Amino acid sequence: MNDDDEGGKARAIRTWIRSVIGKIIHYKAEHQRIVGEAATYLQLALPNDIVMKNVLPFLELPSYTFEVELEEEDD
Repeated sequence: MNDDDEGGKARAIRTWIRSVIGKIIHYKAEHQRIVGEAATYLQLALPNDIVMKNVLPFLELPSYTFEVELEEEDD
């Protein structure tokens, strides 16, 4: 296997990882939008303190952040 093949595979993998991270970020934003909408309906049906203390924390996603770093390769 030559260096060009390995470099090309590494670039392809980085591109794929960026694509997956982009999808995760998109779906996390969509989840937050849906949770916000559900919270509005729940606040109409339940006392606000119950929704804020017991329901929303259960529905929240962990606060992981995904950062895409561009690395310069020294060959």
